[in-house]
Amino acid sequence: MLKGIPGILPPDLLKFMMEMGHGDELVIADANYPCLGHPARVVRCDGHGIPEVLDAILRFLPLDSYVDHPVIFMEVLPNDPYVPIIWEQYRDIIKKHEGKTGLDLPINKYDFYKRGAQAYAVVTTGEKSGYANIIIKKGVVKE
Repeated sequence: MLKGIPGILPPDLLKFMMEMGHGDELVIADANYPCLGHPARVVRCDGHGIPEVLDAILRFLPLDSYVDHPVIFMEVLPNDPYVPIIWEQYRDIIKKHEGKTGLDLPINKYDFYKRGAQAYAVVTTGEKSGYANIIIKKGVVKE
């Protein structure tokens, strides 16, 4: 154990976050995310929801300030009446850590899977909300 690091972040995730460079992407996936969207590096955070995992990650990982949308959501499929209310939680968490809004962009589900497969790593969670998957792009530490 180390001081100040939330217990929700397993050692492998901390390692991957440290290894990631500017522009590398991290998928934070819900409980139903398919393996076709997985890169080689996978960290399991079963039993935790995406909002709490995202909040813990963004305490340490800066978002990319050189792109318009360093946060990608999985877009709702056409003709699906579902409204992903979890996105507002994500926006609140992002604003808390980045001080900005409007950083997210929804993309097509299948494009999301392709992009996710190219990410540096994926964090699988126990999240059960629909369309809860998110990709974040690592930025530069400016201290």
